[in-house]
Amino acid sequence: MSHNPTVKLQPGTQGPDFTLPDAEGKPVSLADYRGKNVIVYFYPKAATPGCTTEACDFRDNLSSLQGSGYQVLGISPDAPDALADFTGDFALTFPLLADEDHAVALAYGAWGEKLVDGEVTEGIVRSTVVLDPEGKVRLAQYQVKPQGHVAALKEELGV
Repeated sequence: MSHNPTVKLQPGTQGPDFTLPDAEGKPVSLADYRGKNVIVYFYPKAATPGCTTEACDFRDNLSSLQGSGYQVLGISPDAPDALADFTGDFALTFPLLADEDHAVALAYGAWGEKLVDGEVTEGIVRSTVVLDPEGKVRLAQYQVKPQGHVAALKEELGV
């Protein structure tokens, strides 16, 4: 268990660049999204109840988010094959990326200690970071709840 506090990203700072494999194993880079607003959300595990709720909520709101100029990327420590199953099972229509060594989650402040069923464990802290077209952090939210998160995010972004 690491006792280093994870550094949370602050608005106005540059979002760390990354390249991660998607559900098909193809590399996806944050640089591919330069010039666009990007919502990067971190979730603990594909196909678990909270993560499914959140992913389906993003899926169901994707057209309004994209219509307002936002792209969505979901990141978890799952392997690409688990992401492929999750994408197929729930008809997810945005890229899910595999951060198996959780280096990107760490860089984004989305990895750390959390309380699960009364036990302190280390893992993904459900987080959402919104980057502007230059890759700067516009909004960083940590320890978000899956239920109602997308609606609250849309309100905050004026979508």
